[in-house]
Amino acid sequence: MAVPARTCGASWPGPVRTARPWPGRGPRPFPDPRDPASGPARPLLLLLLPLLLLPLLTAPGASAYSFPQQHTMQHWARRLEQEIDGVMRIFGGVQQLREIYKDNRNLFEVQENEPQKLVEKVAGDIESLLDRKVQALKRLADAAENFQKAHRWQDNIKEEDIIYYDAKADAELDDPEGEDVERGSKTSTLRLDFMEDPNFKNKVNYSYTAVQIPTDIYKGSTVILNELNWTEALENVFIENRRQDPTLLWQVFGSATGVTRYYPATPWRAPKKIDLYDVRRRPWYIQGASSPKDMVIIVDVSGSVSGLTLKLMKTSVCEMLDTLSDDDYVNVASFNEKAQPVSCFTHLVQANVRNKKVFKEAVQGMVAKGTTGYKAGFEYAFDQLQNSNITRANCNKMIMMFTDGGEDRVQDVFEKYNWPNRTVRVFTFSVGQHNYDVTPLQWMACTNKGYYFEIPSIGAIRINTQEYLDVLGRPMVLAGKEAKQVQWTNVYEDALGLGLVVTGTLPVFNLTQDGPGEKKNQLILGVMGIDVALNDIKRLTPNYTLGANGYVFAIDLNGYVLLHPNLKPQTTNFREPVTLDFLDAELEDENKEEIRRSMIDGNKGHKQIRTLVKSLDERYIDEVIRNYTWVPIRSTNYSLGLVLPPYSTFYLQANLSDQILQVKLPISKLKDFEFLLPSSFESEGHVFIAPREYCKDLNVSDNNTEFLKNFIELMEKVTPDSKQCNNFLLHNLILDTGITQQLVERVWRDQDLNTYSLLAVFAATDGGITRVFPNKAAEDWTENPEPFNASFYRRSLDNHGYVFKPPHQDSLLRPLELENDTVGVLVSTAVELSLGRRTLRPAVVGVKLDLEAWAEKFKVLASNRTHQDQPQKCGPSSHCEMDCEVNNEDLLCVLIDDGGFLVLSNQNHQWDQVGRFFSEVDANLMLALYNNSFYTRKESYDYQAACAPQPPGNLGAAPRGVFVPTIADFLNLAWWTSAAAWSLFQQLLYGLIYHSWFQADPAEAEGSPETRESSCVMKQTQYYFGSVNASYNAIIDCGNCSRLFHAQRLTNTNLLFVVAEKPLCSQCEAGRLLQKETHSDGPEQCELVQRPRYRRGPHICFDYNATEDTSDCGRGASFPPSLGVLVSLQLLLLLGLPPRPQPQVHSFAASRRL
Repeated sequence: MAVPARTCGASWPGPVRTARPWPGRGPRPFPDPRDPASGPARPLLLLLLPLLLLPLLTAPGASAYSFPQQHTMQHWARRLEQEIDGVMRIFGGVQQLREIYKDNRNLFEVQENEPQKLVEKVAGDIESLLDRKVQALKRLADAAENFQKAHRWQDNIKEEDIIYYDAKADAELDDPEGEDVERGSKTSTLRLDFMEDPNFKNKVNYSYTAVQIPTDIYKGSTVILNELNWTEALENVFIENRRQDPTLLWQVFGSATGVTRYYPATPWRAPKKIDLYDVRRRPWYIQGASSPKDMVIIVDVSGSVSGLTLKLMKTSVCEMLDTLSDDDYVNVASFNEKAQPVSCFTHLVQANVRNKKVFKEAVQGMVAKGTTGYKAGFEYAFDQLQNSNITRANCNKMIMMFTDGGEDRVQDVFEKYNWPNRTVRVFTFSVGQHNYDVTPLQWMACTNKGYYFEIPSIGAIRINTQEYLDVLGRPMVLAGKEAKQVQWTNVYEDALGLGLVVTGTLPVFNLTQDGPGEKKNQLILGVMGIDVALNDIKRLTPNYTLGANGYVFAIDLNGYVLLHPNLKPQTTNFREPVTLDFLDAELEDENKEEIRRSMIDGNKGHKQIRTLVKSLDERYIDEVIRNYTWVPIRSTNYSLGLVLPPYSTFYLQANLSDQILQVKLPISKLKDFEFLLPSSFESEGHVFIAPREYCKDLNVSDNNTEFLKNFIELMEKVTPDSKQCNNFLLHNLILDTGITQQLVERVWRDQDLNTYSLLAVFAATDGGITRVFPNKAAEDWTENPEPFNASFYRRSLDNHGYVFKPPHQDSLLRPLELENDTVGVLVSTAVELSLGRRTLRPAVVGVKLDLEAWAEKFKVLASNRTHQDQPQKCGPSSHCEMDCEVNNEDLLCVLIDDGGFLVLSNQNHQWDQVGRFFSEVDANLMLALYNNSFYTRKESYDYQAACAPQPPGNLGAAPRGVFVPTIADFLNLAWWTSAAAWSLFQQLLYGLIYHSWFQADPAEAEGSPETRESSCVMKQTQYYFGSVNASYNAIIDCGNCSRLFHAQRLTNTNLLFVVAEKPLCSQCEAGRLLQKETHSDGPEQCELVQRPRYRRGPHICFDYNATEDTSDCGRGASFPPSLGVLVSLQLLLLLGLPPRPQPQVHSFAASRRL
């Protein structure tokens, strides 16, 4: 439930409490110092005086005991602090480990991280990597233009004349329900052998290219066959590129006809349902095929637009939105007599994933009524495009109008807003089956440098909502070499399974001329692309020299991260780019906004800031100091940043003696290697080694025992200076093995852990060693063997003192099982090493407390005992203060960590709740702690979460907005050959592809993408210590039913010590604070667009060329279906077989002669 506004604990408005009433009448007379109604401000002592006096009163039913006084509880706190510090000094071995490092000073050197040099070197390495891809791109684009120019168009070309590898052929042949006719027609398709390649995470063939053709394009059309014919020559260029640069990944040519030819060949990863992949709708193709766009979509919703036509318009708008990228800006409006936006967006907004989702949902709510008013729609659109007070693309400007037809040409509007310069292109779409005169729509498009399209049925939507990109490509083609600039994309998911990639794109132009002396062709042939895996870029960044909390990141002109340790999408949709903003990857603040802006502007910079960071397990918030350094990556739109904590300025580098290296023996013969062998674990403690890439031939395993075994076997073969191993990682691992073994020898081995109720002691190091003592404790060790990925390790480095980490408990899971004393609480602290003037933190040490034994010890330490005798008794005539041991039935005593999670309690029944958020244990008390500023909270959104798909509702519902023919229609042969029947059939066919066309969707095929988890937004809430850092008494006021409590931070720890009266009043309830992650729609998009984050568009824009020929502006040709086609398709549909797509006939097809 929602948490009320923060108030003082004493003024919390809650139900009346009947137990422990105030001796007088009415509520307790303590005014709230924050309440204006309580009078003028008073000295703090006077305000606290009633609280100090109140505990002296004896509560009814409590015999001679009273609530402990403040100085008593402070005494208990000191005893707790001393006990914790004593145990850590004896068993943690911080001081002893410092001495061990100094004693072994000859075995390592202290190196310095120089941020500016580091970031410039990494930026230069990334630039060199990308430049090699750019050279390959240019060779491909030049070759493609020359091949196409030399190609002779063939009108009579046949399928059997073209030999190529159809990437989808194997999937179709393996499909038991595939079409027999299609199988027989594949005589021109090659059958290839493939070999597994780890670089591609796929089976590939390096001798051939593969071809993918969208399902809705007929492979046998003349245009497609000619395209296949001339692009075949690209195969040799692809192969030569790989010979020059063996690190190249996918090389792809995406044609404007929809054909994709890529290298090396690999079978297409077709989904269970019909494959809808079309290269022209991929983010990288859209970015490479045109300059950024400012688009206003206006939709006619007059009364004549109803039923199927309105549905076609809604779907068309959604498909149009999918052709836009984050470099584009858009708004959508509906119009009849007047125009209005369909959503809450009142101006152009960035066409990012979340904004497009708002549009798509809003479009579904459009209702047809009124009369058509083109003037209202166009005036609204022009006003939107002329608004210069907002962020926008400032390049191509266009209006897309969807209508069922009309007679008004609104020439006066164009004369007023667009002529004579015609800076805004107008595209018109005639939607649905009708007999209106389309001449006015054609005229609007042709006189405003646009294009006219017809969408008579559902099957024409996809092709006709993307063809406008050809028109926008004209100025690029006419600009020639000036427009041949490589652009790098946002991060997105590779469709062939490579993972997260960025793509370098280069447009390919048609260099042919229609005849001697004729104008140059102005068609874009397609886009050439070369992928670069993010993992390849990450390998160029320093990993382990930056420490556990140092990292490198990179962003683009939109502020989206290209590299960042928090870029971890749990699920990806290959149709959408992965757009995680830098300010969403980290916790946003003003300093980071300033850094982000400077990076987008391409500047260099350095800044030290105090900021908040989330823990690795996303349960805690730490306030830390970080140094940010950034530089641009030349020749790209990217900027690189480096983040370093002050304690990571220096790091250790092992320096194994020359004598050892000269021996040339296997590493297993080195002095300290024996302490990695399992045979030493019983006496020296169990060793976990971080699963790092120590050597190229090392087999990685998720099981650390198996990984250690593989490591030891390999070390029997390689020498310390082997070229196949990373000597820095390997030598540091051996160094830390010996360092931690000496800690066992000097400290741990001679101590009795049971005396202090410890389950284990441990040490973890930057070198990748985690040593747990004794060996049997490793059975219950659940921390990550990679220290850099262990939450306790990273938090200990960022915090001074002792960091407590209770076992993680989910509120939905069953409580902890306290069996065999195996449940423990980790306590850790960083080892700070000073060598000269250089300070660093190379290790973390700690202990694991026995939960049950320490809970008993906690009660004793927070009691009135003076010796190890019996608990203090209070006689009938004497007066005593309650304590946490004797009076545990009346007094609640707890230790809560800085995230608000329960660590220890004097209540036995709460021991199995250790690790839970305290609001789940005592909501009333946790809310009071929050209201009294002991805790504050930070809310943020995780845009990379994965959620289970929502089950469909209304399974018996009929399709929405579908024309339903009557029985008379079915009996009428003329109806079956009519446009209405054809349109209905296409709607049904399209509905098989797009299940959203129907309100109820049949059960999805097992394993299909639709049944998997989908991307969603989760709201996260973390709590951390607030401004109060002293001892504090307060009252949780529930009328005449109240609770006293005392809270105090324990010095040098992340703990809060709380003593409170037990809640004996069930009606004294309050709102429960929530900490667990919850599903969310994210922040309100309508508010966010009013304060958009800073961004910059691409540096180039090609939206105008004086020589552009605009005469090709659409004639709306379509083909009438024959009865034979309809009957054949119907039979295929009934048999459950995929139909052979028919050629799409439109004016662009004729101009695609190659």
